[in-house]
Amino acid sequence: MIKTHIHWMKIALKEAEKAYTKNEIPVGAVIIHNGKIIGKGYNQVEKLKDPTAHAEIIAITSAVNTIGSKFLENCSMYVTLEPCVMCSGAIILSRLENLIFGAKDPKSGAFGSVYNINEDNKLNHKVNVISGILEEECALIIKKFFLKLRNDS
Repeated sequence: MIKTHIHWMKIALKEAEKAYTKNEIPVGAVIIHNGKIIGKGYNQVEKLKDPTAHAEIIAITSAVNTIGSKFLENCSMYVTLEPCVMCSGAIILSRLENLIFGAKDPKSGAFGSVYNINEDNKLNHKVNVISGILEEECALIIKKFFLKLRNDS
């Protein structure tokens, strides 16, 4: 099982690398159903001038368009950084079964770091969460990005 998680997280990291090369905060996400990618995305907030254009939202939109349903039951999302509150809400509303993320986000993570939306019993869906898959690699690309940003300023 861990090999499978590493495999998909490496693909999410490739999405994050696309964001990095386009001067976007390097976060990437892929959504898997029955062993196949049905959606993927990377941050495009700057390009689209849209604060909702996070990797997770783009991947969810791609996945629901692929399967033709608003729900992503029996699907897993792999994302390089712990989702924020907005993305966490979308993950729960889309009824993803599993969320696997790499690095924690101590500033805005909503699956355990700052908040834990998944523990709110008022919501009608719970997501199975696994964290720390390729954590070092996922954290490193973020650190590298912000170091480059500071040095370019």
